[in-house]
Amino acid sequence: MAPPVSPFSLAPSLSSSSSCLQLHRRFFSPSLRTSASASSTSNSAPKVVVTRERGKNGKLIKALAKYWISCLELPLIQHTQGPDSDKLSSVLCDSAFDWIIVTSPEAGSVFLEAWKVAGTPKVKLGVVGAGTASIFEEVMQSSERSLDVAFTPSKATGKVLASELPRNGNKRCTVLYPASAKASNEIEQGLYNRGFEVVRLNTYTTVPVGHVDEMVLKQAISAPVVAVASPSSVRAWANLIPESEEWNNSVACIGETTGSAAKRLGFKKVYFPRQPGLEGWVDSILEALRAHNDS
Repeated sequence: MAPPVSPFSLAPSLSSSSSCLQLHRRFFSPSLRTSASASSTSNSAPKVVVTRERGKNGKLIKALAKYWISCLELPLIQHTQGPDSDKLSSVLCDSAFDWIIVTSPEAGSVFLEAWKVAGTPKVKLGVVGAGTASIFEEVMQSSERSLDVAFTPSKATGKVLASELPRNGNKRCTVLYPASAKASNEIEQGLYNRGFEVVRLNTYTTVPVGHVDEMVLKQAISAPVVAVASPSSVRAWANLIPESEEWNNSVACIGETTGSAAKRLGFKKVYFPRQPGLEGWVDSILEALRAHNDS
């Protein structure tokens, strides 16, 4: 096996230098306290802060470990029930849709639980990208095949999904969109403009973690790169930075949507891949570290 490639020899990703029912069991209380853990290949200070919910950072930590990059795990958000979470299973029982669109791994996990409660009805899914599609891999291997992931857009964004989702001629075409309560209306508006009938259910939402240890936050602020996977995470990070702190390190985002949110919040050093996903995210982190070491 070839040795790990140096992070300073990879092609860069995009960057910015502009101015800174049974479903409730899987959710956590917003008041839950959080701590951080270091996952390091050396005894040096962590280079990257990984910020997804605890238990969901493993793939990124493992990918960065191949480059001997040490990480600090600092969950910034947690998922809670949305106002429509209890409706999803009954809607799946009572109604049939031409498409069900799923735009994040969390939305996929929430949908799967409701789908099972509904008795695993036959459904056809459009998913935003490979990361979301992976949530359904185990079910897709079932011999029953009542769940079919039938569409992925050419680019893993909600806007492109809305513009490319297939429809059958001029006949009525219905879409169920189980979403985060904090997601914009870009997807349903794009589909509506193309003649789809869309039912949106806000099945979950995100809230900042209830507490971050002061010493852990100090470590995170000192790290060259903070890696974020959603606009909610980057907002949570912005709110954690003390007003007295002139923080000017890098934010490495999983995709363009999160990157745009980071730029709107005023972060100066924002990196994100053209195609959202783990591989591009790692490349963006490596580019941010390269820029930090060159400065």
